[in-house]
Amino acid sequence: MATVIICILILLIAIFGIKSYCKKLSSGCCGASGGKSVKKNKVKDRDPSHYPVKQILYIDGMTCGNCVNRVENALNELEGVWATADLMEGKAVVRMKQDIPLEELKQAVKSAGYLVYKSVVEKNSQ
Repeated sequence: MATVIICILILLIAIFGIKSYCKKLSSGCCGASGGKSVKKNKVKDRDPSHYPVKQILYIDGMTCGNCVNRVENALNELEGVWATADLMEGKAVVRMKQDIPLEELKQAVKSAGYLVYKSVVEKNSQ
């Protein structure tokens, strides 16, 4: 009897895994439905000299270009922020006009579905 229950559990886990994999194949890794890509929101002020504070956020979970756009969009929604994410390095460079608390930056990234696991602050840089 226990063997039957274990086999049923393994079968259910396998079915769930296959369904999840098929969904990722059809809609992208971060859920962009129908293969549509996430549109990148442009920052109007792209002059580095206007951003005296720079913080580098190391982010877990970015696996595609859509993930990068989601992270950048979430951070760029914050007032006075210009963020650029790098998929290969797993990080986002966040330029700020005024210092923004790390927790606020982490929350923005979390709202996009990702996790900040490390940060480095650079002041008065361009």
